Amino acid sequence: MSSGNGTNGSATPVKASPDDIVSLLDKVQAFIFDCDGVIWRGDKLIDGIPETLDLLRAMGKRLVFVTNNSTKSRAGYVKKFTSLGLSITPEEIYSSSYAAAAYLESIDFDKNKKVYVVGEIGIQEELDLKGFTHTGGPEDKDKQIVLGEGVKMPHDADVGAVVVGFDRNINYYKLQYATLCIRENPGCLFVATNTDAVTHLTDVQEWAGGGTMVGALKGSCQREPVVVGKPASFMLDNIASSFGLEKSEICMVGDRLDTDILFGRNGGLATCLVLSGVTTEKTLLSDENKIHPDYYVPSLAEFLSVKDKAGVSK
Repeated sequence: MSSGNGTNGSATPVKASPDDIVSLLDKVQAFIFDCDGVIWRGDKLIDGIPETLDLLRAMGKRLVFVTNNSTKSRAGYVKKFTSLGLSITPEEIYSSSYAAAAYLESIDFDKNKKVYVVGEIGIQEELDLKGFTHTGGPEDKDKQIVLGEGVKMPHDADVGAVVVGFDRNINYYKLQYATLCIRENPGCLFVATNTDAVTHLTDVQEWAGGGTMVGALKGSCQREPVVVGKPASFMLDNIASSFGLEKSEICMVGDRLDTDILFGRNGGLATCLVLSGVTTEKTLLSDENKIHPDYYVPSLAEFLSVKDKAGVSK
C-alpha cells in the first residue's frame, strides 16, 4: 500500500482485487466514509451497503461517516440513515455543519459575539449545541434589499464570525449582509463548511454545491475562508482526536478525488475510491488526474466479495 502523500503522479491507480481488500482490512482498524456517492445518492441507498457495513462491524472495525453537506446536523443525519434502514448513532457521524461549530469551539470563539449563517438549519442546530448565538440562515430567505438613492444596508457590529455552507435559499440580502460583516467588523472570521463544486440533491443529476455560496463571498470580500470540511486538515484532526484513532489505522473511502481522496492522502490515511458517485474510471485513469487512491473499487459493496476470506460467518 502506498503512503498517503497528497498526490501521486507516478503510480497507476490499482483496482482492488479480493486479496488487496483482505490486505487493507488487515491493516486498518477504522473506516471514514463519505456519504453522498458512497452510502447513498440523493435519497437512494446504494446496493449492498447494509450488508457491507454489517460485515465491517462484525470484523470489529470502527466506522465514521463524514459529509461535507451542511444542511443537516448530526441528529438530522441520524434520521436520514434511519429512513434508509441503517442504524447509526450521532457519535458516528461527522458533518461539516458540526465541523464549523467544533472549529469555533476549538479556537475559543467569544460567546458574547454572534455568528451570521449563510446556510441551512444543520449549521444552526450544531451552533446551538455548542452554545453560540447566531442570526441569518433560513430566517433571512425572504428578505430583500430595496435599492434607491442613499440606501445603506445596516448590519450587526456584534457579528464575529460568518459561517457559509450550502444554501438552497441563497439571496442577495444574505450575500450583502455577510459581506458587510466580514469586511467591516474588526476580526470577523470567514468560515466555510466546504468548497464542493457540486452536490447530489437527487440521484439523477449533479447540482451546484456549497462552493457556489463560498465563491460568491470570496469574490465580494477578497478573502480566503477557513475551510473546516474535506479536504481541509481540521476535520481529520478533530475526528482522530474525538474518536481516539491513530491516522495510520484509518482508511478514507470516498467518491471524490479532490476532496475525499486528497483529504485522506494529505492526512496520511489509506485511501479507497468508489466509482458509485462523482468520479468515473475514465477520470481516475486520465493523464490529467494527479490524485491517486491506494485502491479503487466499483462500489463499497465490493468488500462483500471477501466475506469468506475474512472469516466472518454472519
